[in-house]
Amino acid sequence: MTTAPPVPPPAAGVRATARIHAVADGRGGTALPLLAGEGPLALRRTRGREAEAGVVLVGAMSAPLGGDHLTVRATVGPAARLALTSAAATLALPGRAGEPARYDVELDLEDGAALRWLPEQLVSVRGSDLRVRTRVRLAPTARLLLREEQVLGRHGEQPGLLRSRLTVTRGGRPLLDQELACGPGAPGGWDGPAGLAGHRAVGQLLVVDPAFAEDPPPPAVLGECAVATPLAGPAVLVTALAGDALRLREVLDEACRAYHR
Repeated sequence: MTTAPPVPPPAAGVRATARIHAVADGRGGTALPLLAGEGPLALRRTRGREAEAGVVLVGAMSAPLGGDHLTVRATVGPAARLALTSAAATLALPGRAGEPARYDVELDLEDGAALRWLPEQLVSVRGSDLRVRTRVRLAPTARLLLREEQVLGRHGEQPGLLRSRLTVTRGGRPLLDQELACGPGAPGGWDGPAGLAGHRAVGQLLVVDPAFAEDPPPPAVLGECAVATPLAGPAVLVTALAGDALRLREVLDEACRAYHR
């Protein structure tokens, strides 16, 4: 008698991917031949600005929980323009067994493409463990506006463990590779004077524009806890700290008006 091999237990957590492909429609606008969401990642088309197509990421269920692996993957073809946002803040929630969750964002922009990636805040809830990885690949003539906002805990609550990495290449060459870890279990000093210094919200705004090659923005201090840093390419990175999500958004909105053309 032969014995059937044991059936492996199902993987814990939800696996879901949202896929977006934007292309120029030949009439001065942008078409979306691919717009597909799974599980908690639902996609809705909205009205964009001028030649831009708009897409909103709608959370169809509570996620990411511990053990989940969510992926947002967007490709913007030559001369296409896409605005990608989310309908509400994302809550990183603890799972039953304490396992980490993963949230990956993959953005590819071809020649002449433009993308505005402006999601709502990511809130690190007490007891959660989330690893966020954003990878952006830009053609030399592509333009990008990218905002990230992270809030440490809900009101009156301690945060979970949040590890976030942003990697950007332009024309196949590194433009930015930055990593942040905060919350219980992060390397020591994350909340000290050289880190978040007691602030509850941290964010950044990245603007990549080929026009900066001729007219690069200078380094600047933008208020008490925000700075603008030109990168080794036609790009500027604004990094900001704030006491809460509202003030952080105000600072980054001001920076967007200053640097995004």
